[in-house]
This record gives sequence, C-alpha cells and structure tokens, in this order.
Amino acid sequence: MAADEQVLIGSIDQGTTSTRFIIYDRSARPVASHQVEFTQFYPQSGWVEHDPMEILESVRECIAKAIDKATAAGHNVDSALKAIGLTNQRETTVVWSRSTGCPLHNAIVWMDVRTSSICRKLEKELPGGRTHFVEACGLPISTYFSAVKLLWLLDNVDAVKEAVKKGDALFGTIDTWLIWNLTGGKENGLHVTDVSNASRTMLMNLKTLEWDETILNELGIPVAILPKVVSNAEIIGNISKGWPITGIPIAGCLGDQHAAMLGQGCRKGEAKSTYGTGAFILLNTGEEIIKSNHGLLSTLAYKLGPKAPTNYALEGSIAIAGAAVQWLRDSLGIIKSASEIEKLALEVDSSGGVYFVPAFNGLFAPWWRDDARGVCIGITRFTNKSHIARAVLESMCFQVKDVLDSMHKDSGEKGEVKNDKGEFLLRVDGGATVNNLLMQIQADLLGSPVVRPADIETTALGAAYAAGLAVGVWTENEVFSSGEKTEKDTVFQPAIDEQLRKQKVESWCKAVTRTFDLADLSL
Repeated sequence: MAADEQVLIGSIDQGTTSTRFIIYDRSARPVASHQVEFTQFYPQSGWVEHDPMEILESVRECIAKAIDKATAAGHNVDSALKAIGLTNQRETTVVWSRSTGCPLHNAIVWMDVRTSSICRKLEKELPGGRTHFVEACGLPISTYFSAVKLLWLLDNVDAVKEAVKKGDALFGTIDTWLIWNLTGGKENGLHVTDVSNASRTMLMNLKTLEWDETILNELGIPVAILPKVVSNAEIIGNISKGWPITGIPIAGCLGDQHAAMLGQGCRKGEAKSTYGTGAFILLNTGEEIIKSNHGLLSTLAYKLGPKAPTNYALEGSIAIAGAAVQWLRDSLGIIKSASEIEKLALEVDSSGGVYFVPAFNGLFAPWWRDDARGVCIGITRFTNKSHIARAVLESMCFQVKDVLDSMHKDSGEKGEVKNDKGEFLLRVDGGATVNNLLMQIQADLLGSPVVRPADIETTALGAAYAAGLAVGVWTENEVFSSGEKTEKDTVFQPAIDEQLRKQKVESWCKAVTRTFDLADLSL
C-alpha cells in the first residue's frame, strides 16, 4: 500500500446481545461505528435462542449506518475500504435451507442447556465418557459446543430432518451464516467457517484442522451439511450485490475470543480475559497443544494464513459475567443501567460476607457442572443491595481467578511470560472493563497486575487485523507490537494482603459447592 493512500478496514463484530460494525484507519484507529442490539429469546428454562434473520438485518443496518458516519466524517469509503473482517459469538448453532436461504429453526445460543440429556446419554454410551473426544478435538462432551446443539435439531425439528434427507440443509455457526449471506446466499453463497470457530464445534480435529471422520460417524452427523474450513486471515470471498457495500473482500474471520487475543497482540505465554456476557480467558501456548488436567479446554488461538503456523491456547470459559449485571438490571430492577453497578457497589467496602455464584445455566470451566444453579449465600439482616451488587462484581473476578489458577497449573512456569518483577500480567478487554472497581477487585483477587488497554474493544480490532494481514495493510510485526504495554494502558495493582485473599477464595469455593445438584429443584 502506498504510504499516502487512504486505507480503511471494516470489522463486523457479532456478539451475544448486539452487532457492531467498526471502520478502522491504517493506524488501527476507529473512525466510525454503529451498534444494534437484538432480541434474546428464552422459550423454556435454560433455553436461549436468537432469530438468525434478525442478526442478519442487524449486520445490514450496522454496515449502512457506520458507512454513512464515515462518509460524513470525510472518508471516501468506496475507494478506501480494502477488506472486511468478521468476528462472532461462538458455538451458537444455525441450520438453514440451501434453496430458500431461510433458517429451519431459531439459532441455539452457546449458553443454552437443552442438550443436557443428550450429553448424559453420550457419556454413558461412549467408552471414554465425558472426555471421549478430548484427544481429537480438545473438548469434553458439554452443552456448550455446537455438535450437541446440532444433534438436538436433527432429533427434534422435522424441517431439519427433511432438509438433511433432501440434501438441502446447511449447518454453521454465526460466522458461517453471515458469510453465506454476505457472499450471495442462495445465489451461490460460500459455505465456509474458520479454524477457530470450527474448533468450538466438537467436530474438528485439532491437529489436522479438518472435520474428524471418527467423531462424525460416532455422532451420526453427515459431513455434507458442514462448511469448508479456512484459516483466520485469507481472502474468503467478496461481498455480493444487495449489501451497503459490494465487491469488498471478506479477508478475516475469527471467533470472538480468538479475535480478542489477536487484538491484544497475545504471543506465546501471554493471556487475555474478555468480559462480556460471559468471560473468556485464553493463554497462548504457541504451536503446542497442551492437554489440561485442571478443567480447561485445549483450543485454537489463531492461524494467520493458509500456510501460517497454528497457534493453540488453553481456554477457560465462564458462562455468566456481564449477564449477571444485566440480570440485576432487567430481572430484579436493582439498577437502571449497567453503569450504575460500580457506584452502588462502592457504597460499601466489602460484600459483607455475601457470595453470589451466577450458575444460571450451570458452571463452565473449571467446574463443568451443568447441574449447578445460581446461589446467593451469606445473607443477613445487615445485607443491602450494595452488598449484593459488590458480590456480583466479585463473582466475575472469582471465576476468572479459578480459571487462571488452572492455567498456571497446566502451563507451568515455562509456559507463561512474566515481567521483570516476575509478575504475570493479565490483559483485559470487553465492555465491563470500563468498571474500575471490577478491575481493582480482579487484581486484588489474583494478587498480580491487570492491564487494560486504551482501546477495550479488542475483539473487533482483532478481526480487522486479520483482514488487514490478508490484504497487506499490516504486517504481523505491526499487529503484535500493538500488544506491548504503552503509557495509554491502565495498570491495576493488587491492594489486599495474601491472608485476606486466601480467606475470600476459600469462602468462594464453599459457595460454589452449594450450587451443585440443583437443576431438578421443583418449580
């Protein structure tokens, strides 16, 4: 690219509750963006769905309005926009008709637990039990992953069964659904996913980066309905007519947590935690797949080109983080907006012995208990809403600590990069990190520094980086140097002593055990 040429890269960031389109310039500075929230449906207890068509329209609206804003700010988008990157909520599962382009059922969202009985059945039938597929795909049998959601659709939705029989069914996660529509839909749309999203289906072999025939045969899933798997940074196809922009290459695609790793510039031995609806902690393990003995997942970090080396990661996934704050707002009415929780929690200097475990849909890493349900314990007559608000914030940080403790055990001293003081730095991002109290609590409970970058929207940035790498806007050196700590970053240092930290963690672990075996409580 000529140094004086105006260069823009677009990023579609499709999350669990909203969609954004952000346009970045050559210096990776956002010049325009637009966000749209969409509906989350709860048909039954533990079930969570999205309307794939509503998500599609949210993408269309975001692209159109962000382009209008960029144009109004003086950018010539038509000539300057070089590529689009895409990042998405992972594991959320869609099956649609190849001939009509219509979904055959609502999307089943990653946190949905309707597949519990399918998981139990598989655990009993397969010789390896819950860990039967771990050697191949890195993942335990869990409601979390796409494969069991697909099995539920195949077992329970007649339209899906019929479409599969006729060869008319297409399966995908949200990235696949969007790319298919963006590149033409029923008029020769591309049926594609990337290695990071594929790694979360429970169907991809971590070593070969291809669909695993043995797993497909054991689960009875036809390979014909699965998309082609590509790397995270390559030209996939061009945006078709009927969209606010046409002819622009889609050149980057990553699941949201992998995009955040890239946006944070995480090299081998470095970890990040993204605080959104859930919280997701990933440690880059380089080109080595590390098998966890402490409740974590072996997964893909990123593969930045068809011939690029594959970086792997250890991941700990937390189902409910920011969603607990939304619950305080929407279901209990304790706060009117998410931003109010910090002020409310600051009215007290501790949770007053209250511990809140948000196991609304079970517990993910490192506990993996889909029979768990939320508890709030330690309540006394002294307890007020400020204590509960603080306990909710603490619950996010305790869960992140549980995961990081497991990572330290699995990776060992050599698997982590530390600063010159011997400290392991946790990089953080996501909307909830604007809450300074939350970040301070996190540093206090970890006993090590927490680093918040100046731009906390690193998920969208990571997708833009991937697309920019594919079309030559950035080099890998430029992308990874972005992860080096700068004066604009905010560092939170731990401020409580080790004894208090230990006591609080012991109380938290006691609270977690109280959540087990509660899924069948009578209504």
